[in-house]
Amino acid sequence: MTAHPHPTAAAPRTGVDALLRLRNVAITHLDADRATPADVSLDVHPGEVVLVLGPSGSGKSTLGLAMNGLIPHAVPADVSGTVTVGGRDAATSPVAELAQTVAMVFQDPDAQLITGSVLDEVCFGPENLRLPVAAVLARAEAALRRVGLWERRDDSPDVLSGGGRQRLAIATALAMGSPLLVLDEPTATLDPTGVDDVYAALRDVVAAGDRAIVLIEHDLDAAMGLVDRVVALDSAGRVVADGDVDAVLRERAEDLHALGVWLPTATLAALRLRRAGYAIHPLPLTPGELRAALEATARPAVASVPPHPPPPVNRETLVRVRDLRVARGRTPVLHGIDLDIAAGEFVAVVGANGSGKTTLVQALAGVRHPPRGAVRIDGIDVRRASPRDLARRVGFVFQNPEHQFVATTVFDEIAHGLRRQGLRDDDVRRRTEDVLSRFALADKAEVHPFLLSGGQKRRLSVGTALVGGARVLVLDEPTFGQDRARADELLSLLDDLRADGTTIIVVTHDMQLVAEHADRVLVMDAGRLAADGPADEVFADVALLARTGLHAPPLRAALAGLERHPELAGIRRMRDLPGSDR
Repeated sequence: MTAHPHPTAAAPRTGVDALLRLRNVAITHLDADRATPADVSLDVHPGEVVLVLGPSGSGKSTLGLAMNGLIPHAVPADVSGTVTVGGRDAATSPVAELAQTVAMVFQDPDAQLITGSVLDEVCFGPENLRLPVAAVLARAEAALRRVGLWERRDDSPDVLSGGGRQRLAIATALAMGSPLLVLDEPTATLDPTGVDDVYAALRDVVAAGDRAIVLIEHDLDAAMGLVDRVVALDSAGRVVADGDVDAVLRERAEDLHALGVWLPTATLAALRLRRAGYAIHPLPLTPGELRAALEATARPAVASVPPHPPPPVNRETLVRVRDLRVARGRTPVLHGIDLDIAAGEFVAVVGANGSGKTTLVQALAGVRHPPRGAVRIDGIDVRRASPRDLARRVGFVFQNPEHQFVATTVFDEIAHGLRRQGLRDDDVRRRTEDVLSRFALADKAEVHPFLLSGGQKRRLSVGTALVGGARVLVLDEPTFGQDRARADELLSLLDDLRADGTTIIVVTHDMQLVAEHADRVLVMDAGRLAADGPADEVFADVALLARTGLHAPPLRAALAGLERHPELAGIRRMRDLPGSDR
């Protein structure tokens, strides 16, 4: 495995017109005090897959909206510089014209689904291109089969899971046949098998060399097999790196890590191991590369670091579930779930899209009413509890933060729950300001929640759930839209809350997150509890993972069974690696 020197910027392809050209683009939202992004110039040519990285708030999603003209035509904002799409000036060309060149998949799939059936949704775009009916149907079928939704073509998008709706959004973009696809966190709500399917579809899109992809993504473990170029923004939204994967991710990994952006798990692990004396060069990008590098590297003269013992768990049962059954209309979603969760446990709920994960945790939190007596939290029947009593016991963070915002400023959003508890104004202000500071939102106190970046919205939603001091905190995909620094900060906070006795229940598709933080894993499969046990036992069950569409965490996949470094073979958490910060 060797790395080759590369120029610091990607060389333009000669003789081929750029599908997308940005020149000194800066975008300032209404009421914003600065532009984010602040200065972006780049060209995207046919055949390229360009990954855009940057910390939360750097303007990545905003930049994506400018690439298809939604900014400034549909989303008011001041745009300086130029955006040219397929030779058209995006500032003056109608969005409908730009759509002939560029199709987009949003961070939130609900923002782009508008029709009454899955098939109609995918047909809508090609129909507006005035294609013949047979061509429209052929495109729709091919796209839906590619994302695994053809058998559900007559369903309403509303009955799909969050991951199912994201697959549908991707299918609508594929069906357009546009030369350029812009995808904003396209796999954040997908199960591991779904992620594999989407990236397989995207590889097919660019295989012929006449189409290109701009990918805004945090899950770099899955993206590495697709991406050939990386553009990195700093916190101000300025380009600090633009080059091929080796030039940016391998050679500038330390710089990107300092910026707070995500890196592949294998790369992060290698950076830590280097600090402990392991001579790993070049930096690996995949579990396979990390494994190969370690098997070719001598053991350094350092003592291995023993794993941290799990924190003690108070065995007081805080959540009690008996024969929980939930249906959507006449369709059963959950089938006879029984479980007990103790105070201070960190429980991860995993499984394929549509397996019932979100329905389960919504029933636990009272967001979806369970049958009477089926769910008790801290001794009260969730179905019979008043909203105020329930809020004092359990906080819920939705997968889409906008679904829970009720106020017109960030400050009031945090303060809302405290005011409902009847606290004095000075106590409300003090506790609200503490949460705003903790989640790096103090400078956004007077901003409307909907004007925050995706990562900032997620931090706000978690803050609103935490501020009331509930004993149980339930989070649906809590790191969605977060940069690495903010995700680490949030998860560290959850670990601290758990150590203080708060019960943490997290729905996630991020298996490395599960490995790092959960001591117990619930695996859902077709509405039933397929497994309930310690994380190590669940991840060691290869047959279970295969049956339920899950993957082993990347670090475990890289280190399990290492022959030359048995001191590393049992490690699944970054914090337990030699060289990790303590």
